[in-house]
Amino acid sequence: MFSYETLFFAGFAIFVIFVMLLDLGFFSKQKSHEVSFKEAGIWSAIWVVLAISFYFFLKQFGYLVHGIVDFAHLQEIRDQYAKHVELTAGNFEVSLQRFQNNMALEYITGYLVEYSLSADNIFVFILILNSFGVHKRYYKKILVWGILGAIVLRFVFIFVGAALLERFDWIIYIFGAFLVYTGVKLFFGNDEDEAIEPSSHPVVRVVSKYFNVYKRNITDHFLIYHRGFKKWFVTPLFIVVMVIAFTDVVFAVDSIPAIFSITKDPYIVFFSNVFAIMGLRSMFFFLSSIMGMFRFLKVGLAILLTYIGLKMIFHHYLEAWGFKTEYSLYVILLILGGSIGLSMLFPKQENVDSNTHVK
Repeated sequence: MFSYETLFFAGFAIFVIFVMLLDLGFFSKQKSHEVSFKEAGIWSAIWVVLAISFYFFLKQFGYLVHGIVDFAHLQEIRDQYAKHVELTAGNFEVSLQRFQNNMALEYITGYLVEYSLSADNIFVFILILNSFGVHKRYYKKILVWGILGAIVLRFVFIFVGAALLERFDWIIYIFGAFLVYTGVKLFFGNDEDEAIEPSSHPVVRVVSKYFNVYKRNITDHFLIYHRGFKKWFVTPLFIVVMVIAFTDVVFAVDSIPAIFSITKDPYIVFFSNVFAIMGLRSMFFFLSSIMGMFRFLKVGLAILLTYIGLKMIFHHYLEAWGFKTEYSLYVILLILGGSIGLSMLFPKQENVDSNTHVK
């Protein structure tokens, strides 16, 4: 007999996979193509709408996630994941709605954190694709399957992290200190891209060691069968997908602890992660050409990580002072909105050669 969480999770996974296949064009005869700015904008909007719709779904039907049917079960789930939520004894409906409102608020706050931190992934993804010499018409396929692989890896990461936090409370301080360190490092880090040498990348070396790699240019297939050698080979396209998935999990080392500062419910963490990184693919095409406009976004992300890290370190004091989840949402919006607003008010000035004259 499957638990309510398992059944809900399975239904959610089927829904995400269906939308992903629709996004990939699995149900049409359209071949790999270069994604236009318009197409990227439409799919970015679709994923944002889906994410916001899920917020309202949790407000009304959040009890389905854990299969809450009575006050005793509600109290058990509350004690496990959201001790700060006050329940009214003898009034199950009011208490349940209060709990669902908190679930929805934690989800949308976590989604906003994950989505904003994902913006930094775009720079690295561009660097990877350029370094491996990938043709632009294959970008969409690589990013969709790479991110799908990252979802599976994040699933393991999230539920292992939740189990550790539940058993060892002091780990939250390690997470907090790590986020503060990451934020400070990002703030003072070098803006210049670091070169990536494909042949020396750890993922490339591991795949090359255990798989037969097809040496020719990238084709529109992950696997090919060579009749002469009578062997299956993985293509460079497959290797790039693995590199994308691996890179996303590396980024998750700071983003997942960040969302655990907002909620202890691993299902809410996972839902917010999925919507954020599935929207990352579309956001890649939509923002890659204009990302240079947001010169202070990196500073905003650094401040955001530092704030979340400090919040984790001092969470006991904040809870005692009545610091609510919505306050974090306001702070996050202020940081991100401020960094984008400053970027628009003070755009980066292009260097002009003093010897150049305009006639």
